[in-house]
Amino acid sequence: MSHSKKNAKGAGICLGWLLFLSLAFSSCTLGKMIRHGVSGVEDHRIFPYRELKPSPKPRPIPEDPASGRMPESLVFEGKTLELDRFFRENQTLAFIAIRNGKRISERYYNGHAPDAVSMSFSMAKSFTSLLIGCAIRDGYIRSENQRVTDFLPELAPNGFGRVRIRHLLQMTAGSDYLEADHPLAVHPYLYYTDDMKYILKRMAVVDKPGTRWRYKSGENELLGWILQRALPRGVTVTDYMQRKLWDPLGMEDGARFCVDRLPDGLEKTFCCLAATARDFAKIGLMVLQNGTWNGQQAVPADWIRKSTMLDEREGSPWGYQYQWWKLSPDGHDVMAGGWLGQYIYVDYKRNLVLVRLGTGFGSFSMKQWRAFWVALAARIGEVDRDGGGGATAGPDSALRPGRPPDTGKASTTPP
Repeated sequence: MSHSKKNAKGAGICLGWLLFLSLAFSSCTLGKMIRHGVSGVEDHRIFPYRELKPSPKPRPIPEDPASGRMPESLVFEGKTLELDRFFRENQTLAFIAIRNGKRISERYYNGHAPDAVSMSFSMAKSFTSLLIGCAIRDGYIRSENQRVTDFLPELAPNGFGRVRIRHLLQMTAGSDYLEADHPLAVHPYLYYTDDMKYILKRMAVVDKPGTRWRYKSGENELLGWILQRALPRGVTVTDYMQRKLWDPLGMEDGARFCVDRLPDGLEKTFCCLAATARDFAKIGLMVLQNGTWNGQQAVPADWIRKSTMLDEREGSPWGYQYQWWKLSPDGHDVMAGGWLGQYIYVDYKRNLVLVRLGTGFGSFSMKQWRAFWVALAARIGEVDRDGGGGATAGPDSALRPGRPPDTGKASTTPP
């Protein structure tokens, strides 16, 4: 038999097995993985979800009437990027820039629209942290120093009696969860399963808590489970987000918080809130304003400070704190980031919020996107100083969380 015939026969056998497996496992996690493949920003359509409703008092972010506040180009890595073209050609769906509390740019690409929702992916981790801070303020959780097993006693035999909530927030809990996307890893199963508790109950602590940082979505999902256990009976995490974020922030559109199953499932807090770019931007603006919105303290200011401070204690790297990324060693910015290039970038020094939603990273790597936001923020600050419009505050006079005490020499690049 010729090589071409052998290859064709082999391909046919493989295709047959794939079809067989797809049918055989159509109602289970593996079947979902085969049917749906790599995750995408429309996955809120394939998962069950709980609905977040628009705020009864929607409050749009005002538009800046001044012209010239948003640069049209940026010199980055030795090249001049025409920003509109760059976003369009690099898988961008939405871009919003907010300076001194007002929108200076709002653009949509590739068929996206202002009222279209898109998956947050790991930006949801940062929102989960905000809800934990609210739960501590409301007395449902005593503090981030409380033991995980106070809420999840079934995890005690797996070593979680030594783990505090803050270890999960910093991703230094020492669990054996492996953040890998190949089919034999646990991570895609957590994404597609209709029983996340089954996976979470099998996580075990293998390193001493508070000694080693490693990015793990499973540890965030434990935070979601803790939050569900801490809330009053009958109140879901979605209900709590509605009360603490969606209503107070005047969200203009509804959203979907995906769950593993209905009616009794857990929210996928590690990945799966689908909302509009405008409403994601409001979360960033609230964080920029130290947790305040419309004169009210939506999230405790002290929690925002803890979540965005530079802190290398207990194994935490300077570039990650309480589910938020730090991009600059001087501590002036913070970011929520998600798979396929979902970003909320907050620059305290320049009183600036940048939001980008996309279907992929385009020609940039994750590292390049992070550097891009820092460079674009600096360029926007330069435009303001050059007379781009009447700012309500000086270009570098933002409301800034207090700088934490010096905790030693920081590394030179974020993790």
